[in-house]
Amino acid sequence: MNTGTTTLMTTLTTTESTTESTTETALAPTRATPAADPGTGPWVGRPVERRDGTAKVTGAATYSAEWQVPDLAHGWLVLAPHPRARITAVDTAAAEAHPGVLHVITHLTAPTLKPAPAKESVLDLSTRVAGSRVAYLNTDEVHHDGQPVAVVVAETLEAAQWAASLVRVDYSPMPARTDLDASLATAQPVKQSLGMPTMTASHGDADAALAAAPVTVDLHFTTPQHAHQAMEPHATTASWDGDRLTVWDATQNIDWFRKHLALRFGVPVAAVRVVSPYVGGGFGGKGSVWAGTLLAVMAARVAGRPVRLSLSREAVTRTVGGRTPTRQRVALGADRDGRLTAVVHEAVLRTSPTGGGPEQVVSASGDLYAAPAVRLATSTVELDLLPNTFMRAPGESTGSFGLESAMDQLAHELGLDPVELRRRNDSDRTSHGTAFSHKRVREVLDLGAASYGWSGRSRGGTLVDGHLVGHGMALAFHPAWLFDANVTLALRPDGTALLRCGAQEMGMGTATVHAQVVADALGLPLDAVQMAYGDSDLPISPGAGGSAQSASIVSATLRAAEKVRHAVGRLGPRAGESLAETVARTGKPVEVAVGADSGLRARAQSVAFVARFVRDSRRFVRAASGAHFCEVRVDPDTGEVRVARWVAAFDVGRALNPRLVTSQLRGGIVMGLGLALTEEAVIDGRTGRVVGPGLADYHVPSHADVPPMEVHVLDDPDPTMPLGVVGAGEVGITGVGAAVANAVFDATGVRVTDLPITLDKVHRLVGTDPARPGAARSTSPAGP
Repeated sequence: MNTGTTTLMTTLTTTESTTESTTETALAPTRATPAADPGTGPWVGRPVERRDGTAKVTGAATYSAEWQVPDLAHGWLVLAPHPRARITAVDTAAAEAHPGVLHVITHLTAPTLKPAPAKESVLDLSTRVAGSRVAYLNTDEVHHDGQPVAVVVAETLEAAQWAASLVRVDYSPMPARTDLDASLATAQPVKQSLGMPTMTASHGDADAALAAAPVTVDLHFTTPQHAHQAMEPHATTASWDGDRLTVWDATQNIDWFRKHLALRFGVPVAAVRVVSPYVGGGFGGKGSVWAGTLLAVMAARVAGRPVRLSLSREAVTRTVGGRTPTRQRVALGADRDGRLTAVVHEAVLRTSPTGGGPEQVVSASGDLYAAPAVRLATSTVELDLLPNTFMRAPGESTGSFGLESAMDQLAHELGLDPVELRRRNDSDRTSHGTAFSHKRVREVLDLGAASYGWSGRSRGGTLVDGHLVGHGMALAFHPAWLFDANVTLALRPDGTALLRCGAQEMGMGTATVHAQVVADALGLPLDAVQMAYGDSDLPISPGAGGSAQSASIVSATLRAAEKVRHAVGRLGPRAGESLAETVARTGKPVEVAVGADSGLRARAQSVAFVARFVRDSRRFVRAASGAHFCEVRVDPDTGEVRVARWVAAFDVGRALNPRLVTSQLRGGIVMGLGLALTEEAVIDGRTGRVVGPGLADYHVPSHADVPPMEVHVLDDPDPTMPLGVVGAGEVGITGVGAAVANAVFDATGVRVTDLPITLDKVHRLVGTDPARPGAARSTSPAGP
């Protein structure tokens, strides 16, 4: 960030009658352009600094637990210590007697919540937002460890926390299934359905082709459960005014969140306002509505005053879902020239009787490489655990570990360079014959390999400063999505423009990028454009997930800009006048809208979206791709793995802002390093509880874990996407686990197939012998 650039944080405020407080709609600030910047477009494609950066690093940005709301009370959760149980007795007397305590809400006193949707609907995607179907505080049954069984509401946070420790709950434990490996025999196949990514598919006779292949690889992989550990823990502030509800929350999807709250509390959608201008990291964990939010809203209704409920790190881990563990089998068959003849990818995942769902672990195995025979299969096991949920690149991040590790092993068996193997199997169509709208795998391979110096790399297993050095690479692949977005766009006589959209800002630079798009579309200076976002009073936006928000809003914004041009044309522009000059001369502001938030038009928009989605999925596959290259150093005495260098090249379509795009990609790689080396939510099979549910025991990458990174972007537009945008939020993490594992194999000859790659798994196979065996040794047991 250029600290010499001044950023002014401005807001739109309205007064809430119940609390006499102000709520904030984030408004992208007007800022001075650097002296070296001429202040003229085009702006799209330029590395403009993020507008919200200064507000965030100086503390001016207001997060969900920081809103100043008068008469605020605080809530704290009491969590169940059993995976399955019945509550037999509750004693709240001591808690209620503690000074400052206002209410202790249990299943004996809680108001009734409406049930979560029983089924998901493609015509109403908000049906996907329930993190769990548990009837919180409306049942005496415990469905997973950490399920809230009481909420204490007090004048201060400290009083609520202490009183929560005084609540006594007696349980009658029930039999529970908490061990995935012990329950694999109960796995049920997932059936493919409309709107789902590929979970199961078959093309040709993959098993016969595998048996006949001259060269085969058949490996089993395991990946653990992962827990969300965003910098900002979950927190909700809720206030009721009769049947009108205002919620300040760190949600990734304001629209779905709002509709779900309206459903659960039996009020009209229009009666619910959600304010979320800043989200301090989400990665999918804030994409659903979890217990803390629902119980904060419930507590505010019971207390008759605003209530804030902030979760501890332990409570986040025990009440907010994380990534499902996987058990995978990847089998590849190839001819002696390295061309794939068969691909088999099977995955077993875990869900819960109260929620969660399968992920697209096997999807890329049918898309990234073309083979004449493919079989993809997904099965799920129901365990009595907190439901799993979305986590950055759900499915692709773990599935790419299996696929790209197997490809590396195939290259080893063939005696072929791993980059060359991938070149030989690149295709402009998937294994099922569907064309790609845009695919540049060869280009990212060439760019990444050249930047890394792949052809001149040292021999794997060379000892340098007492460490075994290895080099690894893997491809990255993530589908691109495009949803509907609603916006309004105003061009005002003072020469400024305002884009309004209820989008989320999680660090992507949302307001900065869309201001660049508007500036170009209307021919304005960048500092004349503002964006209002982060509020359900604004037009509906798709959530920040699936790498889809930017492209979706760009599509709507371009249509809005076209409407503005037509409207200005009706004002009688003079020759040579710009749009802004015509509006200034006439004194008539122009404001247009794209999309409908409610009513028949909104319903028709949903139907049209589904029709377009089905049509497009039959015509082509949209996806971002990339290539990772890394160097690792392995201590032969301890087995410790350190990543020493990283180079990656990506095709994410048009880079609207290269600075922000590469930042997103770096973030994905860093998260992938955690997946590869450190992150694991260990489940105690006796209690169904995550062992060490805080940051002291769950290690996310720190600065010391992250090597120097070099990230390149092709900036090649996808012709089927608005402005050619594909999406960069999630492709960065895919392939990272495999690249590290492949480098470890190159250094040691040990094929680590069980994430994370901890030193014990490497040490017990490497020992102190730096010699590398000729065949891979797997560290995981047989899988599905």
